[in-house]
Amino acid sequence: MRIALILSLALFGWACRANDTFRGTEMPETLIADFELQDHDGQPFKLSDQHGKVVLFFFGYTYCPDVCPMTLSTWARVHQALEADTAGVKFVYVTVDPERDTPEKLKAHMSIFSEDFIGLTGSVEALRAVYAAFGVYVEKVTIAASATGYLVNHTSRMFVVDQKGVLRVLLDHAAPVDDVVHDIRLLLRSKK
Repeated sequence: MRIALILSLALFGWACRANDTFRGTEMPETLIADFELQDHDGQPFKLSDQHGKVVLFFFGYTYCPDVCPMTLSTWARVHQALEADTAGVKFVYVTVDPERDTPEKLKAHMSIFSEDFIGLTGSVEALRAVYAAFGVYVEKVTIAASATGYLVNHTSRMFVVDQKGVLRVLLDHAAPVDDVVHDIRLLLRSKK
C-alpha cells in the first residue's frame, strides 16, 4: 500500500512537470532588441513599452491568400479562450508588405478578427531590422497573372515574447489553439 502511494505521488509530480513544458519550440532565451514601428492608429509602438505583457508576434500581410488569415483566425480563438488572461497579452501582426499595408488597411484587416489585435508597419529599413531580430524571411515574388501583381513569401511562425522582451517560444502557424493558449498561460504564470 505504501509503495502504491509513493508511486502515485511520483507519477502525479511527473505529470504536473510534464504540463509545465512548452508545446511549441522552446527557444534559447534571446532578448529581442528594442524597436519602434507605427501601429495601425498611426501611433509609435515600441517593444520596450510592452514589458510586463506576453507578446504574440506574427509576420504577414493583408493580401496574403492563405496562411495569414488562418493565423489571425487562430488568434481570434486563442484570444477568446484566454478570457481574463488577455489583459496580460498583446497580439501583434507585423507587415511584410509595407508597400500595400498602410495603417488604415492594417486597422481594417485586424478589426475583422479582433479590435484588440495590433497591426504594425514602418519604413522598409525599420521593418528589415525587426525581421532580422526575429530571424524572419521575407521575399517579394512577382506574379504576372495575379490580380495583386505580387505575393510575399515569408516565415509563417508565431513568435512568443515574454514579459521582459525575451523570445521564448516558436509556434507553427497551424498550431492547435489549445497549444497556443497553454504556452501563453505558462509564460503568464512564470512572470519571468
